[in-house]
Amino acid sequence: MIKAILIDDEVYIKELIREKLTNNFQDKIEIVGEAEGVSDAIQVISKEKPDLLFLDIHLKDGTSFDILSQIDYKDLCLVFITGFDDHAIKAIKVGALDYIIKPIDDDEFNTAVTKVVEGFQQHNHTEKSVEVSKEHFTKSSGRKRIILKTLENIFIVYEEDIFYCKSEGNYTMFYTKNDRIVVSKPIKMMEELLSKNVFIRCHKSYLVNKNHVIQYNKNGLLIINEDHKVPVSSRRKDFIIQEIFN
Repeated sequence: MIKAILIDDEVYIKELIREKLTNNFQDKIEIVGEAEGVSDAIQVISKEKPDLLFLDIHLKDGTSFDILSQIDYKDLCLVFITGFDDHAIKAIKVGALDYIIKPIDDDEFNTAVTKVVEGFQQHNHTEKSVEVSKEHFTKSSGRKRIILKTLENIFIVYEEDIFYCKSEGNYTMFYTKNDRIVVSKPIKMMEELLSKNVFIRCHKSYLVNKNHVIQYNKNGLLIINEDHKVPVSSRRKDFIIQEIFN
């Protein structure tokens, strides 16, 4: 049985989560405690030793990242709860963490919790994911990192090391200084996580890091180096040249 703690400063949200867990995951998850703020969350976590935390991002006396900075969470499963907060949602996505948006949708909730239950015994990389998400949320690092999960591995990549991204249907290929990484998400979703002032959609299938481009040639290609060349769509040619070279 997975032991869970609910952390939210809205009573009705905790009641709603409790109800959904009881209705759909009663034989898998046991709620062993609740908290509404940073200080009482740390106490109940220390006492109950849970396996899973449902964490509201914004609490009455701080944020869920304040809790995580004061506990050992490397072996915990985390599901973040947030209202429609673009910055918080992007921070969670950049770290490839699980989350649910308020108001809580039944299907979304069940999908997120099922994912946790099915992957519970697998080794996870919560520590690095939280670290990357917290950096983005608190804007505490000048060098932005992003978590890229593949079917077999997890990569922590600095944005500045990404040359370009290529769409492969529902997959996105990341070409970096050191690796070629295939992520099972469409390029549109990945574009939302990358810095808009750095990455430019030069073609329907390509996003390019403009800081790595050294030349635009007569064949309509952006040259990054001898091995990496990215096509530019004809309708975006003038815009791309303006953005990169002026």
